[in-house]
Order: sequence, then C-alpha cells, then structure tokens
Amino acid sequence: MKLGLIADTHIPGTTKTLWPQVVEAFSEVEAILHAGDLWTVDVIDELTRLAPTHVATGNGDLELTDARLKETWQFQFDDVKVGLVHEFPTARRRSADYLMRRRDRLFRAPPPNVIIYGHTHYDEIHLVDELMCINPGSPTLPRNQDLRHGTIGFLEISGRRATATISQITDDGIETILEETIEFA
Repeated sequence: MKLGLIADTHIPGTTKTLWPQVVEAFSEVEAILHAGDLWTVDVIDELTRLAPTHVATGNGDLELTDARLKETWQFQFDDVKVGLVHEFPTARRRSADYLMRRRDRLFRAPPPNVIIYGHTHYDEIHLVDELMCINPGSPTLPRNQDLRHGTIGFLEISGRRATATISQITDDGIETILEETIEFA
C-alpha cells in the first residue's frame, strides 16, 4: 500500500492549483491523506481524481464543509494503524511522554502507530518509541516562506512495516530527501 501525504497547500492563497509535479507523483498512490489547511474543497476534488482522499480540518479550513473533512481520521492499512490530524506537536520540541498523551487524547483506542500531521510547514519524520510521526511539510509554502516548490510525503506499508519518505519538489519532478522505516511489534 502506497499513500500520498500532503499538508498546508493554502490554495488559492498561494497558487490556483497544485504543482503538476505533485499530480504526477501522486498518480500511482492508492490513497491521499491531506493534513489540513487546504483552504478550498477544490483541492480535495483535484486530489480525488488521482486517488481516494481524506483531509484533516486545519485551522484555515474551519468554514469548509465536506464529508471528506474531519478533525481526525483513523485508518488501518495492513497491520499498521494510521492517524491523520492537522496540529500535532513535533518531536523536536516535546518529550515522548507528551506526544503519547497527546496521541491518546486525539485518537480512540487502539491508538495509531503512525501519525500524519501538518500545520508547521516543516517537513520531518520522527520515530518516538513505537510511534512514527510524519509532517510532509507544505508543497507551496515550505517552512512558512514565500511561494516556491516545497515538499510532499509518501507512506508505504506492508504488513507491520512502514516506510515514510519526504520528497522535495523540483522543476523536473520530485527528489527524496528523508526516509525512515519501522517494523511495529
């Protein structure tokens, strides 16, 4: 199972549509998880043409209504439980104990093994105990800077194994810049 990960598109505030490199990169995924702040349901429609799409409501999406938007989502892909939310603390700034308590407040039991989140626009992958935290960054406003090519992510799951990658969007396509793999017990 290969999932496309994206967050903080901020369309139409940044551009009118997704970069064509994003569309090409997501053309072979089985589902797309958007971690919020899309600003218009047109983005959901664009992504849904590629694969089934689910979106966590971001702080910039509060006025939007669509069945594909929820505060949190929980999925089971093979033997890996995946959670999707817009705001989640980064492991760079919070302890493992704090992250686990936050996870347990946001998601019902059994809690996710993987959490995809956005909000900060900072692309990162962290392994915290038996939890993988993935922020795909922003394809349009990376690290909260000016409009330019940013990042997207992928999550490949097979059995209990999860491999997360972050890819930089380039003029010619995408290039992997981060990768982490974990096998869950």
